[in-house]
Amino acid sequence: MIYCVEDDESILSLELYTLRSAGYKVCGFKDGDSFLEALRSERPALVILDVMLPGISGVELLKQMKASGTTHEIPIIMATAKGTEYDKIQSLDLGADDYLVKPFGMMEMVSRIKAVLRRCQPRQNRVILKAGDLVVDLAEHTVMAGGERIVLTYKEFELLRLFLSSPGVAFTREKLLESVWGGEYYGETRTVDMHIRTLRQKLGGYGTMIETIRNVGYRLEERP
Repeated sequence: MIYCVEDDESILSLELYTLRSAGYKVCGFKDGDSFLEALRSERPALVILDVMLPGISGVELLKQMKASGTTHEIPIIMATAKGTEYDKIQSLDLGADDYLVKPFGMMEMVSRIKAVLRRCQPRQNRVILKAGDLVVDLAEHTVMAGGERIVLTYKEFELLRLFLSSPGVAFTREKLLESVWGGEYYGETRTVDMHIRTLRQKLGGYGTMIETIRNVGYRLEERP
């Protein structure tokens, strides 16, 4: 839900029509009092807030929202009159996420909304596995070695993830087959050796961290 607070009925109608056409749920308000009343019952994903409003000004509404523990994280785009540099600076200083200068195009408004919503999305907790300059990002499914991106197959990535999750732990070939290929795999353990070899090659110098343990399997040892 996006809230639009604008006292000019023609502008408000155009904002609501454009946003609905773009697939957003929207609600419009012509003054601060009705907006605050609605805010108590439903928290919007974003607010477009005009600076000049009858009664409570947009700047005062911005202050109230940023001072409240329940509304301070709601993204706010302020709509300011052309040439009012002070309003823009004041709004940003008070915590506004962006501003639009009137008269603004509706497509610019939609673009600004999309950008602010992207920036304000809560970040997922990233799980990072590291061994020196060898870095695996599990959320992004990426591997960096010495600052360079390394492209791995799914099985190679899973092998590296397993090693980095338990550095220094020795894994038998059978255990690697079970963990990476699944318990239903009954192929030869030579498959593991082939994938370890290509993994080492792709990692370059960092591949030497994957050590062969004779008559056992493999382990990853971080270099000092």
